[in-house]
Formats: sequence, C-alpha cells, structure tokens
Amino acid sequence: MSEVTCGTNVHVGIDVSKRKLDCAILLDGKIKSKVVGNDPAGFGLLDAWLRERGADIQHTHLCLEATGPYSEQAALALVDAGWTVSVVNPARIKGFAQSELARNKTDRADAALLARFCAAMHPATWTPPSVAYRHLRALVERMQALKDMHQQETNRLEAHQASGETNIIPHVKSHLAWLNTQITALQKAIDDHIDGHPELKQDADLIASIPGLGDITVAKVLAYAGDVRRFANGKALAAFIGVTPRQRESGSSVRGRTMISRTGHAALRKALYMPGLVALRHNPVLQVFGARMKVNGLAPKAVVGAAMRKLVHLIYGVVKSGRPFDAKIALQGLACQDGI
Repeated sequence: MSEVTCGTNVHVGIDVSKRKLDCAILLDGKIKSKVVGNDPAGFGLLDAWLRERGADIQHTHLCLEATGPYSEQAALALVDAGWTVSVVNPARIKGFAQSELARNKTDRADAALLARFCAAMHPATWTPPSVAYRHLRALVERMQALKDMHQQETNRLEAHQASGETNIIPHVKSHLAWLNTQITALQKAIDDHIDGHPELKQDADLIASIPGLGDITVAKVLAYAGDVRRFANGKALAAFIGVTPRQRESGSSVRGRTMISRTGHAALRKALYMPGLVALRHNPVLQVFGARMKVNGLAPKAVVGAAMRKLVHLIYGVVKSGRPFDAKIALQGLACQDGI
C-alpha cells in the first residue's frame, strides 16, 4: 500500500558525505530513513526507494546542504531524474537546528532535520548551472589552486634563501617555472572557453565594461555566480556574495558598527576586494560614491565594503539590461539613492 496519500506534499532530507547519502522521508510527522552510496548506483537506489515509499515527482520536495562537489553530483542526478531539489546554505540549517534546540549531531539526525526544515521553510528550488558554467567554474577553481601553490612556493623560496639552503633553491625555482607555465596555459583555456560560448562572452563583455573589473575578476564572477539573471535583483546577488550590510542596533544600549555580512560566497567576495579598491580610484561612479561614504563618516574598510556592494549592483545592472556600463546613467541612479 502506498505510504503517501495522493496530493500530500512529501519532504525528503539528504545529508551528504563523501561516500554516502543519509536520506530521511517525512510523512505524517514520522521519519523513515535510508542510506545509499554517493555515486550513480546510489542515486538510482534513492530514486527507486522514494518511489517505493509512494513519493511522486509532482508532490515531493528534496532538500540537501551545499557541500561542494559531493552535494552537486547528487543534486544534478536527482534534478535530471525529475525531482524538485533545494540546495541550501548550511548556515540556514544550523540556525534551524538551534531553533529546535537540537542536541544530537549524527548523519541520520541531520537528514531528518533537513526534512523538517524543508517542510517548514519551503526553500527555493535549485536550478543547476549549465555545463558551460560548470566547466568554467572548474577551470577558475583550478587556476586559483595553482596561484595559491605559486604563492606558497614563492614564500618557501624566500625562506630557503634567507636560511642559506642553496641546495633546495633550484628545485623550488623549477617548480615555480612549471607553475607559471600551467597558469598561463590555464588562463588561455579560460579565455577560450568564454569566447567559445556566446552566453558567457556576452555577459563577460558587459561586466568588463565596468571600470575596475578585469578579465580575471570577470571570469570569477561568471564561474561563481553563474547567470546573474537568476537573481531577483541586485540586492539578492549582493546577499549571495555576502556584501550586504549587517546592522547591530537594539534599544538604546546596543549600537554596534555596521559591517558587511560575510554570509555568502567567500571566494567571490575575496575576488571583489581589490577591484573595489581600484574602482574607488578609477571608476567615476565609485569615486563619487566613495567620497560620499567618507563624508558620512565611514571607516576606510567600510568604504571598500560599500564599494564592493556597489560593484555588485553595477554588475547586475549591466547584465540584466544588456547594456554596457554608462557612467551617466549610473550617476543619475546614485543621486536618487542618496548613497545607498
């Protein structure tokens, strides 16, 4: 007999780890659990198990945390199978667990928590990025990994030179030369990939029209944010990145400093820091905006954070409108916004 009555909304939580998926289906306040492998065979078993429980695609909502490649492959397989899937920021799940005064932290308990969160909060449906965006993200992440290695080896070279360990220096220099070659080749691969996909190329040209944003930053914006049109507005994109203001005011005693939230995509937020500094000096809109922030008494770092947020709004504006950056239009909007 079917466990799910026709028309009933079924909620499923999936706790993701490297090798397995702990799954929990919530029905009439009761939880049923299942563990499958985090691989194509496991995805097939999960699909079959859900259907055996009577869950149907039209009335079932699956929820899992965003845990990088381990969650994405599962989410992609489930979406391809036709299920409605939400991929949720782990911070939301942690806050929900605290609201329930949850005391246990196990894979099975986390799956049940995700199912209850899904039933209570109805998170937005996840739309997977296209293959072109996923490939670009892989290239950009590899590029950043190589640059991090290069910086580490540069630091080691300086340390060996300072300590007089001359026998190690040639080996480190050889590795640095190899890294430089790989970074150059990978940058060309990123450029070729963007040029080879019209939807990426069009957005890249629009974003690059904003003074302060170079090719490397443009590639990271496309790789990490995907198609920014999926966001309802510039504020939603800024919240995704974590550059929205966080205020701390309550009653007459709490008057904390306002700062950026940092609840969002850390890699993209980091990528926008130097462009924010450059734009404050060379972007006519950000020059006016930064001067206004300083007059209002914002600290230097707060001004940079505000500039990063403004850049995000400009990025959304040019992509959404399909028109390159126009300082006159942006300055008119800035006058209306009164510094916001």
